[in-house]
Amino acid sequence: MEKQEMRAVDALRFLSVDMIQKANSGHPGVAIDAAPMAYALWEKVMNFNPNDEKWLNRDRFVLSAGHGSSLLYSLLYFNGFGLTIDDVKQFRQLGSKTPGHPEYGWTAGVDATTGPLSQGLAMSVGMALAEKHMAAIYNKPGYNVIDHYTFSLIGDGDLMEGLSEEALNIAGDKGLNKLIVLYDSNDVSLDGPLSLSTKENVKARVEAAGWDYSRVENGNTDVDAIINAINTAKKTDMPSLIEIKTTIGYGAPGAGTHNVHGAPLGEEGIKKMRDFYDWNLAPFEFTDEIQKYFDEAVKAKKPSYDAWQKMFAEYQEEYPEEATRLKTSELNMDDITTSYKPGDEVATRVASSEILQKVAENNPQFWGGAADLASSNKTYLADDGDFTKENPSGRNVFFGVREFGMAAAVNGMNLHGGNRAYGSTFFVFTDYLRAAVRLAAIMHCPSIFIGSHDSIAVGEDGPTHEPIEQLSSFRAMPGLNLVRPADANETLAAWKLIAKTTNRPTMLVTSRQKLPVLAETVDAPVERGAYIVSKEEGEQPDGILIAAGSEVSLVLQAQKLLKEKGKDVRVVSMPCMNLFKEQDDQYKELILPSQIEKRMAVEMGACQSWYEFTGLHGKVMGIDRFGASGKGSKVIEKYGFTPEHVAEEFMKM
Repeated sequence: MEKQEMRAVDALRFLSVDMIQKANSGHPGVAIDAAPMAYALWEKVMNFNPNDEKWLNRDRFVLSAGHGSSLLYSLLYFNGFGLTIDDVKQFRQLGSKTPGHPEYGWTAGVDATTGPLSQGLAMSVGMALAEKHMAAIYNKPGYNVIDHYTFSLIGDGDLMEGLSEEALNIAGDKGLNKLIVLYDSNDVSLDGPLSLSTKENVKARVEAAGWDYSRVENGNTDVDAIINAINTAKKTDMPSLIEIKTTIGYGAPGAGTHNVHGAPLGEEGIKKMRDFYDWNLAPFEFTDEIQKYFDEAVKAKKPSYDAWQKMFAEYQEEYPEEATRLKTSELNMDDITTSYKPGDEVATRVASSEILQKVAENNPQFWGGAADLASSNKTYLADDGDFTKENPSGRNVFFGVREFGMAAAVNGMNLHGGNRAYGSTFFVFTDYLRAAVRLAAIMHCPSIFIGSHDSIAVGEDGPTHEPIEQLSSFRAMPGLNLVRPADANETLAAWKLIAKTTNRPTMLVTSRQKLPVLAETVDAPVERGAYIVSKEEGEQPDGILIAAGSEVSLVLQAQKLLKEKGKDVRVVSMPCMNLFKEQDDQYKELILPSQIEKRMAVEMGACQSWYEFTGLHGKVMGIDRFGASGKGSKVIEKYGFTPEHVAEEFMKM
C-alpha cells in the first residue's frame, strides 16, 4: 500500500485515540494496533452500503473485542454511516451515539452488541449459520439473494474465554466457509503479558476444530498482506482464522505492554505518538485527501449493491412468498391448535413439541436446535432434516453439549435477519447460557430459548438437575419474557405470544411431568401476563391463590378444598410476570384487587420473585433450598406441594 494511503489507516488510529483522550476513558491499545486490519477489511474487502445499513446481503462485521469500540466508531464515521464529528467527540458520554461498547440498534452500522468477550465470535458463528442455511433455502437459479460473508475481529481475551471453544467447534463441524475471523494477536491482556495465563498453540487448536489457519507476520503496517490473507481465506471450504501479529498500541508510549490496554494515552503520550507517525493534524482534524480514500472505497461498493437490488426486485416478482419471509421475523400462527382437550394429561414439553411442528410447517424461516437434548426437550423438527455441512437446508441444528455456544449462536442467527431461531436445553442448565440471554435482552433480539424439566418433579436426577433459583433469577432480567405455561392451552397461547414478539427474547419453561389440560385455560390471555383462571363465587374473594406452570392445577384443587372449609378464594394464573407488570393499572387492579391482602403464591421454586404480588400480608409457598433425588411424585409430596398442604397453609394466614 502506498505511503499516502497509509495516512487513512493512521487517521483511524488518531480519531480513536482523540476520542478516548477527550472522554478520558477507553481502550487505545487495540484501536491503534488493529487499525490496519480494520482498514484492509472495511475498505478493500467488505461489501456494504452506509445508506442502507440493514441491507440483507451485506457482509456482517462483529467486533468481538468490543472494548475497541473507538476503532469501530472511527470506521463508521469515515465510511458515512451517519456519525458526525460531534458524535465521536461524545464518546462514552451519557446518551451519545458512541457508547463505551458497541450497541446494536443504537448506532447505525453496529451488527451486534459486544463487550463480554467471545460472545461476538459466537454470534458471528450464528450469523454464518444463518447465511449458509438461508442461501440453501432461498437462492434460486440466477438469483443468489443470500451470498455474503461474516467477519469478526477478536483478541487474545476472546480466545481465552471458554465460549470460544464452543463457537470454534460449532463452526468447524458445520463447515461455515463464509466465516472469516481476524485475530489481533498482540500477546497482551489486561493484566499483563499473555504468557502469564496461556501458552497454547492457536494454530493447532483451530485446525483441530476444523478451521483453516493462516498468519500475517506484520499486522502493524503490512495492509496488503492482510488483504491477501482475507482473499485467500475466501477460497477455503472451512471457516478461517487469520492470526495477525501486532504490537498493542503500536507507536504509542507503552506499546507492547498492558499499560496501553485500557487507559487514555494522555496529552504527552499522544504527542509522542504523533511524532512517531509524523502526524501534524490537530485532534479530530483530517484532510480531504484522507477522506477521499474512504469515499472512493464506499463508491466502489455501490455497483454490487445496485446489481443486488435489481436482482432482488426480479426475485420478488418470481418468488413473492420467499421474498416476504425474508423481510419479517414474525411467525405465522394461523389455524394452529393442539390436539389436547380438557381432561387429557400431557407434559407441556410434549404439548410444545406438537405446536413446534406446526409452527415449522407454517414458517419455513423457523429453525433451531438443542444442546444435545432435543429428544428430552422435545424440540426436534420431525420432517425437516438436520443442518450439516453437506445439507445446510436442514432445520435441526445439533449444537452439541455447548449451551453457551448455542445461545450466542441463536442470537447471531436472529440478528442476521430473515429467519427466526430457537435453542433448547434443560432449564437448570440455562445458567450456562445466561450471559447470552442477557445480551439478547440488551439488543432487543427476538431469540427463543426453551428450557424443559422445570421443577423438582424431575425426580430421580436430584438437586443437580432440579431448578430452584432459575425462575426468580431470569424473572429479574430486564427485557426478557419468561413464560411458564400451566398446561397445553397456555403453551399454545405462549407460542402465539412468541410468534409476534419481535423486540425481546423469550424463555419458554416447560414441564417434564404430565399436567392436566384445564377447561379454565382455553384461550388463555398469556400475553397479559396473568389472568383469573378460576373466579370466586361471591362478590368478593376471601383471598387469592397465585401460581404459574404445573402449580396452577394444584391450586385449583386447593381452591375446592378451601371451599369445603368455607373459604371462597380466587385463583390467578401468572405465566409471565413481567408482562403482567407492563399492563395498565386498571387491569392489574382487576386481577389482584388491592383491598384483598390475603394472597398466597405457590411455585416449586425460589420464593423471591413472588413477594411483589403477595404483599406484606401475603405468603409464598415455594422452595428456598435445593431439591432431592427420588420419584418425582414423592419429591413433590416431600416438599409439601399437595392440595391439602396448600389449603392448610392458606388457612394459617
